[in-house]
Amino acid sequence: MSEIKIERKKKNELVEELQEYLLNELDTEVGQFEAEFLLDFFISKAGPAIYNQALTDARTVIERKVADIDDELYGIEK
Repeated sequence: MSEIKIERKKKNELVEELQEYLLNELDTEVGQFEAEFLLDFFISKAGPAIYNQALTDARTVIERKVADIDDELYGIEK
């Protein structure tokens, strides 16, 4: 798996959401640097598991589609 990269604009949005969450839920105010550092930590720790689950989900969808195509091919056999 390659490194998980997030576009700067999206990362900034996530940092803001994390700051809001920490303030609203934990009554903890953190700066942008700290929130970005925390986000990077979460991505490095949880990212691989999320990535692998996404691959599993995609594989399941593709397998279903291939099975559907296979059924259709059998249906048009002469």
